[in-house]
Amino acid sequence: MPTRFRFRLVPFCATLVVAAAGVALGQWQTHRAQAKEALQASMQARATQAPLEALPGDASGDANEFRHIVLRGEFIAPWTVYLENRPHDGAVGFHVLTLFKPVGSPQAVVVARGWAPRDAVDRTRLPQAPLPVGLTQVEGVLRRDAGHVMQLGQPDAPRPQAILQNLDMTALAQASGWTLSSYVIEQGAATAGRADGLLRDWPAPALGSERHRGYAVQWYALAGMAIIFFIVTGYRRGRNDKT
Repeated sequence: MPTRFRFRLVPFCATLVVAAAGVALGQWQTHRAQAKEALQASMQARATQAPLEALPGDASGDANEFRHIVLRGEFIAPWTVYLENRPHDGAVGFHVLTLFKPVGSPQAVVVARGWAPRDAVDRTRLPQAPLPVGLTQVEGVLRRDAGHVMQLGQPDAPRPQAILQNLDMTALAQASGWTLSSYVIEQGAATAGRADGLLRDWPAPALGSERHRGYAVQWYALAGMAIIFFIVTGYRRGRNDKT
């Protein structure tokens, strides 16, 4: 006689719960992966568009992030700040940020000029990064912020030549007296020939869609394993009942 399947309510309910949770979490991770892939496609599309030649309005939100931009204007030399805890290739350093006033714009904008190493002996010593004098051209990519690291302790108030952990745009506008665009410009490698000693090898955004798809496979596998385990153990119980 063929082996009979022995149905038990409690294992059946437990299997339903585990399988449903696995499928739901797998779908959630799949949707997150799809959203990040859509963002990646949008970033690539914006990168191929013609560069902007004026600051976009703040109301545009994220619509212009990752667009290339070319501006003429002057750096506001006193208002350079240094974001600490920004490693590059394993070395400790700063991101050097300076306010820039484009010609014809009512706003100034923060330009992330590049990365500089930190003095290993005197941690308060600031890197030398000379600014061009007078009108100059800035080329780069628009970002919504200057990046964020874990804040340790209370944030310091922005001031000229300050070392900060993170950039508070509202506090910087109040301290400097300038009306600031909500965007930050990551200065591009095309300006690397200037003798300021800064590296402009900006890290690409880590979207991680592959990681989400990997998690989705794991959750779907858990749901499948729960169902298989329920079926196998049901037939084993039926076989044991025969003996």
